[in-house]
Amino acid sequence: MDLTLTVRPAHPGDLGALDALLARAYPRLLSRDYPPSTMVTALPLIARANPELLYCGTYYVAEDAEGALVGAGGWTRKRYRHSGEVRHVVTSDRHTRRGIGRAILEKTITTAREAGLAHLDCAATRTAVPFYRALGFTGDREYLLELRPGITFPAIEMRRTL
Repeated sequence: MDLTLTVRPAHPGDLGALDALLARAYPRLLSRDYPPSTMVTALPLIARANPELLYCGTYYVAEDAEGALVGAGGWTRKRYRHSGEVRHVVTSDRHTRRGIGRAILEKTITTAREAGLAHLDCAATRTAVPFYRALGFTGDREYLLELRPGITFPAIEMRRTL
């Protein structure tokens, strides 16, 4: 079954649908790679959309033919002029392995390169490492990403030269 996608810049009106997508997808997709003790503290923080991303112009959503959000992700510029960071990538748990994440990340890479970035950094989940590797990201150093004081989440530091 083919999935017709539209990838477009996110806007503030996407907040509710994006929150619902994250809240549904992250618990299902990440549970095989993270223990319940990590999930119970991290999910309330990571399974919510960052409203600032909806205004940046470099965060994208993927919609299916009916207009439902089935994926999201993008980039923001870091302090260093030619460096960017991949941000909050998600694919619907009901639509994995259908090219949604790839479409979002290809848009991310293309627009970051067009904006003059030399590389993108990524704090990948354990679950997403093979996906990022397939798209040219390297790195495997695991570290604890601080979500809030006292709440950390194991992530993998990855990078892609543009």
